[in-house]
Amino acid sequence: MPSSKISVREISRRTGYSPATVSNALNNKRGVSDQTASEIRRVAADLGYRRTTKLRQVQFVMGRNSGRMLDEGSFRVAVVNGVEEEARNHGLTVSYTTVELADCAAREHELAKIMGDPTSGIILLGTEMTQNDYDLFAHCPVPLVLVDGQSDNHFIESILFSNEGSAYRAVRYLVRMGHRQIGYLAGKLRIRNFPLRERGYERALAEVGAVPQAKFRVSLGTDKMESAYRDMLAWLKTDPELPTAFFAENDALAVGAMKALAECGYDIPGDVSMVGFDDVEFASIVHPGLTSVHIPRTDLGRIAVRKLIEQVEHPKAYTCVTHMSTTFIERESVRSLL
Repeated sequence: MPSSKISVREISRRTGYSPATVSNALNNKRGVSDQTASEIRRVAADLGYRRTTKLRQVQFVMGRNSGRMLDEGSFRVAVVNGVEEEARNHGLTVSYTTVELADCAAREHELAKIMGDPTSGIILLGTEMTQNDYDLFAHCPVPLVLVDGQSDNHFIESILFSNEGSAYRAVRYLVRMGHRQIGYLAGKLRIRNFPLRERGYERALAEVGAVPQAKFRVSLGTDKMESAYRDMLAWLKTDPELPTAFFAENDALAVGAMKALAECGYDIPGDVSMVGFDDVEFASIVHPGLTSVHIPRTDLGRIAVRKLIEQVEHPKAYTCVTHMSTTFIERESVRSLL
């Protein structure tokens, strides 16, 4: 009797074709020759393979390059919490895999494993991924949702936050508070989100006839808050001219910079105001409380699970990119100059 326990990986091993090719053949997708598809289907039939469309497991996959953004901070944890909660609501199990994108041998092994189970779907965390990395997932044979990332070259179902628009609104807030000399705290590690946030910053300044000034742009270590603190401290020791406010690409940069400023005798917000991005847990407990952009991280995980289920139960011939809005949280780190 046919069994769904026969996996795509097993058919791949028996035929010598990749899991992606096997899955495309079994699902009558384009890109597989008639001869190859016929051979794959014959072997699948001999093994007793029966295609199933029921999703049983969510695979949470981290595409890791440096690890400096994923290993530090609470963003990943909050997304995982949302994935687990929603998966539990639908009777799905969750597994976790890290794909070391820079290690070709390990990467190929992990990809074959995660793409070979027809009863699972993949939620791919793209925070550290580059455009070239998405090529590896372009023809994924199982349902896939990319979170915190977007491919410009492939049509992949994606969910991400409105980075440029949210940064624009944050800097416009500083403008409304009377600030025109607004500095920029940039992470040394340039993940995809950061240039988008910088573009929003530049657009907000341009609307009031201001331009970003190189002397107010400070590059800080991105891996840990302490790295940002040390780099900001080194910059302050050069006795630089300060802007009236800084916009930081994330909260870790903002809080690290605030620590260095306080150590050098500057008052926040009396001498310089600060706005961050992410609204992580410590933003509300530092002194003064950090004004920041709140992103609904847990809801991101929940929505990703729902979109996986939709791909299985209501498949469609197109993909969507979903932009989630953010909420601006005012605290005590910004002073009005009006």
